[in-house]
Amino acid sequence: MGIVYALLAYGVWGVLPVYWKALAAVPATEILAWRVVGTLAFTLLLLGVLGRIPELTALRRQPRDALRLGLGGALIGTNWLIFIWAVNHELLLEASFGYYLNPLFNVFLGRVVLGERIWPLQASAVAIAAGGVAVLGWHFGGLPWISLALATSFGLYGLIHKLSHARPIPALSFETTLLAPLAVLFLIGGVEPAGGAIARGLSSEEQVLLLAAGPVTALPLLWFGSAARRLPLSLLGLFQYIAPSMGFLLALFVYDEPFSPAHGVAFSFIWLALALFSFDSWRRSR
Repeated sequence: MGIVYALLAYGVWGVLPVYWKALAAVPATEILAWRVVGTLAFTLLLLGVLGRIPELTALRRQPRDALRLGLGGALIGTNWLIFIWAVNHELLLEASFGYYLNPLFNVFLGRVVLGERIWPLQASAVAIAAGGVAVLGWHFGGLPWISLALATSFGLYGLIHKLSHARPIPALSFETTLLAPLAVLFLIGGVEPAGGAIARGLSSEEQVLLLAAGPVTALPLLWFGSAARRLPLSLLGLFQYIAPSMGFLLALFVYDEPFSPAHGVAFSFIWLALALFSFDSWRRSR
């Protein structure tokens, strides 16, 4: 089942840029606030229907898991905000590169934090990917911060779920519970001088999309959390090729983002690294 959950999660994430593009007129911070509130409402509804609310309240009595999930909430909120901002500022290519980096970052985390063995080909793949980051850094005249921030925040988020004993639905509900007060304040105007996001007029299409942001956000994250608990961290990273590949194709052939020679070299590095990593993983599974 871990593989099925991973395929569902990454498949939905692959088409999410289309969803956020439809909300391009809405500020990224406002979309994030709706995502947080909607995700919390959706997960609370699920817990209520399934009779599992006590699992959420029990997390408050588990300081170690509560601390981990608090950090997880900060990481996933940061990841959501950066990705939405990148998609709606014609930077989907850089976002895709970051998610291509994530499987290799997972290998690094697996070795350093979990003590998982890293094989010679895997180490070579990580080194080649670092070369791709260097090429993009040279092209931009600095670190490709969007790519690195997305890879780092989501990699650490996956690690937290690997270490946590909390089940996916109460874990996500707990994470968004911690983020919700700030999101609600933003929406009603407590932290926004313009009178709050709710006061701003929205089209009927925008209203529907923002209200649906909860289940659209929560379902793939729940599937991801289920996959993270069932699969080795290094194997879980293999499935992430699906989402950035779809994002890459959307950026080039649907949204016409510029693709420079430096992009070509950097992506060639990362694809070579992922090919080596995939081959090594396949060979060892045999």
